[in-house]
Amino acid sequence: MKARLVPLYFDPGRDADFDIQLANMQSLLADQAEFLTPMALGEPLPEADAVVFPQLLGEAYRQLQHFKNIDIPILIITSEFGTVSMWDWEIASYLKSEGVETISPYNLAQTKNICRGLAVKRELQQSSFLVFQDNPGDGFQASIFKRFYWWEDECSQRMVEKFGITMVKKSFKAFGAKAATIPDEDAEIVKQKAGIPTAGVSANALNSALKMYMALQDELDSDESIRSVGINCLNESHFSDTTPCLAWSMLYEERGLIWGCEGDTLSMLTKYILHKSLGVPIMMTNLYPFLMGQAALKHERIPDFPKVDQPENHVLVAHCGYLGVLPESFSSQWTLRPKVLAIVDDNATAIDARLPTGPITLAKLDPTLDKISICEGDLVSYAQFANSDCLNGGVIKVADGHRLMEMLSSHHYLLMTGHNLVDITQLAKVFDLDVEVI
Repeated sequence: MKARLVPLYFDPGRDADFDIQLANMQSLLADQAEFLTPMALGEPLPEADAVVFPQLLGEAYRQLQHFKNIDIPILIITSEFGTVSMWDWEIASYLKSEGVETISPYNLAQTKNICRGLAVKRELQQSSFLVFQDNPGDGFQASIFKRFYWWEDECSQRMVEKFGITMVKKSFKAFGAKAATIPDEDAEIVKQKAGIPTAGVSANALNSALKMYMALQDELDSDESIRSVGINCLNESHFSDTTPCLAWSMLYEERGLIWGCEGDTLSMLTKYILHKSLGVPIMMTNLYPFLMGQAALKHERIPDFPKVDQPENHVLVAHCGYLGVLPESFSSQWTLRPKVLAIVDDNATAIDARLPTGPITLAKLDPTLDKISICEGDLVSYAQFANSDCLNGGVIKVADGHRLMEMLSSHHYLLMTGHNLVDITQLAKVFDLDVEVI
């Protein structure tokens, strides 16, 4: 899917320079955008994702009301290099001072990201998010799980109203039973083709994981609108003898499916927007800031945090015994291992994988869906604790751990490789989001 852009000119004002720049954009953005018939500023707009100005003129100062009447994003791409021209900063600044927000990318990569984001925004309106759950919060560790906002009807309604997605909920109990009926022989065929790196995983455990993958394939085949799937895999783990970790990795590699551990729809939505727009490796994990002390240590069943300088500015990140569910193509190391958490079936499995160390970005939509919180840091190392719930977790250093504690919106956060604040700030304008920098 490409962004649908309407080129606008000032009437009178379309000239050879406008047409030259339009042709230039069509070449530079051939894979990211479809350009509709150019129109004069002030004319009724067709259905589109954004308008784009290939050329700005001083006439803009005298056409303010026409700008204010535009109810879709306004792009300014006026240089031959697919960016805003520096001569147009004054007009963009004037418009902003009058309450008209524009998007003015200053490198071609940003322009392409914005176009992809516009297409993702439209795609969400045609997409279903499928979640398997029965009575979320009433299963294992109910005192913890009943607190999570993503299971509230209010959360789902906000997602529908703001982004236009369709929320589909099905029974995990029925789905788990269906997966269990798949013959071992069918799972063996998939196993031989897949070549999955494993360590200590029994034949039965691997077959069960593959049966869940095959059952999810059937769900996706039955509804092409499904773009993301989540399962209440911990709280209601009694409905299955396995976990969906392997399935999530395989379905991402094969179909680009965005997954949701624990049926966390807010993480699914954050992950969908950021990954599909920016193309950066991304995953969800739990945050355990060193400042949390014993509350975090007890939950992970570890005696101490790793020894580091400035411990107050460090965070341990881990989920289900390791870093978390990570597709193999995102990983520097990847192995499927037996389960770690007591909350899941003894037959279950978990992924032991690593993102490359280096710059990292933490991100999550806040509950209102009006803003996204961002924290840049560095993944500095990995830590292993025997006989714990953190056999291989990551250690992240942030600029200000105390500020992180004050501003976090969830224990679930998305990790993205690289420092992405600048790109996310541009992208946020597409989705009408404020950016809160931690």
